[in-house]
Amino acid sequence: MPMPAVVPVVDEGLGNSSYLLDLDDGRALVVDPGRDPTLYLAEAKRRRLSVAFSVETHLHADFISGSRELAAHGAEVIAPASAGLEFPARGLGDGEEVDLGGLRLRALATPGHTPEHLAYLLLDGDAPKAVFSGGSLLVGAVARTDLISPEETEPLARALWRALQERVLSLPEDLPVYPTHGAGSFCSAPAGADRVTTIGREKATNPLLAAPDEDAFVRLLLGSLGSYPPYFLRLRERNRRGPHVYGTPQPALRPLDAEDVRQLKNEGAEIVDVRSVEAFATAHIPGSLSIPLRPQFASWLGWLVADDVALVIVQDPAQDGAEVVRQALGIGYERLAGAVQGVDAWTEAGYPVARMALVDAAAVTGRVLDVRQDAEYGAGHLPGALHVELGELTAAAADLPGDGLAAMCAHGERAATAASVLERAGRTAVAVVVGGPDEWAAAHGSLVAGA
Repeated sequence: MPMPAVVPVVDEGLGNSSYLLDLDDGRALVVDPGRDPTLYLAEAKRRRLSVAFSVETHLHADFISGSRELAAHGAEVIAPASAGLEFPARGLGDGEEVDLGGLRLRALATPGHTPEHLAYLLLDGDAPKAVFSGGSLLVGAVARTDLISPEETEPLARALWRALQERVLSLPEDLPVYPTHGAGSFCSAPAGADRVTTIGREKATNPLLAAPDEDAFVRLLLGSLGSYPPYFLRLRERNRRGPHVYGTPQPALRPLDAEDVRQLKNEGAEIVDVRSVEAFATAHIPGSLSIPLRPQFASWLGWLVADDVALVIVQDPAQDGAEVVRQALGIGYERLAGAVQGVDAWTEAGYPVARMALVDAAAVTGRVLDVRQDAEYGAGHLPGALHVELGELTAAAADLPGDGLAAMCAHGERAATAASVLERAGRTAVAVVVGGPDEWAAAHGSLVAGA
């Protein structure tokens, strides 16, 4: 039979792809679903399918699995047996298969990204049709092996080399490869990469697979690992135990007034302002954290905010509160106290607001704090710029020299977040650079490369 339809469902912010597979018999299978089941159920309904299977390649560290949500709609969960799930699932080991009615799904043990990791080979008879590689083989990369413990990082990297050589790269060169982690994922896929590939393409172009032996592969992989959000250390266990099932639609944000916000703030709630950079700079509740609502909202929420405190959302009336909920729940942030529309009610109640300056990148002078990731900074930065990754800024703020810092990223959103972190740390005269090093270079000349 021809290759069944595979429909990618991409989370641009987290850099991940789930896949809905049409089994051509009125049923569908979903691989590595995110927590919100809406898109999978809607796509299945559009194709007149029911979701019969929800397949997990591994215990995810970067998002809450949606398998329990799909199970509530009738799907059978399939997962690595060694994951030890504490909710109903069919556990598979290496070489075991699931009969899909004309097609078969074969588990391939591919430890490395995680110890229990499985890839899944889709078969029609004995003919391979596709491999869902999860976090083993990615487009131009492999997934990181340092999410378990420092002691396990190198052994897992070695296990991944062997798994790739013995189980994955021996598959037909024209076989489609559908990875879970892709461009934008902190699980290590190169920026701008395509989201699907083939075995042959990766053998020819993947720099890690060009390593001549296991030791070289391990050196290359471990040398390429950057930082990752601290919530990665919590979600594996939450996915193993089984997250709470919300159903559809997911809960809405409760409307809050100024007195609600004041009381929640006094009780220790975190105020997260999701409005634009410009709106935040014009006026914001003192002590609030700016994380503009965009596809990457969840990553920075998970990097900078504890998940055991109540969250108060400040949003623009035109913004979609349901998107805030979807992203927050998607990485396990359950304590959503509610939302207030802008700061007008706050000011009308007589409470003060804070403001900060916006500076065009081409006109910035003085001390610039570049808060991009290390690799971005190394590729080119302003001469004399200070550098602290945004995820490390809360801990580093007290050690930065003086006040009057201008925070810079690539566009301005991370810079606004950084400026709000500095303000919360007691820094004064903080500015937000709108634009990034490229805009500065267009006006002033070359950037400086290197660490």
